[in-house]
Amino acid sequence: MYSKEELKQLKTEFWEGFGTYCSQIPALKRRKSKFMLYNTKMKGVEMKFDALRTGVYVILEINLSNPTLRFEKYELFEQYKSVLEKQFPGGLIWDFAFIRECGTEVSRIYTQKLGLDFHRRIQWMECYEFMSGEMLKLEKAFIKMKDAIE
Repeated sequence: MYSKEELKQLKTEFWEGFGTYCSQIPALKRRKSKFMLYNTKMKGVEMKFDALRTGVYVILEINLSNPTLRFEKYELFEQYKSVLEKQFPGGLIWDFAFIRECGTEVSRIYTQKLGLDFHRRIQWMECYEFMSGEMLKLEKAFIKMKDAIE
């Protein structure tokens, strides 16, 4: 078990290592910012990474506070499911009522790689490869269908 401070340090090292890894990827070197993440230019839609003890995740999150608007936006994305999933042979996971740790309900469309544990430094490279590769695919799919949704 890690103390609170040790866990904070481990997370910092993990994400700093991810940043260093991404700076070496040729496709990302030309970009001003590595990934789109919060800059989707679509209200209430963000792209995120998550690394837990159970696996790593690449997420497209719809986090509008109004549940009706959030569900309407989610349905719009569902209409373009084939465009989004074209880059993902195994498909994506669609969860219109995901509850975050803090208790907030959001809608998520994501891919995951279970069995990786960010506490294990030996697995970091595999985490980084998965996260960067999947985010590039998710961004590409999002850009293709973004104008149609707005």
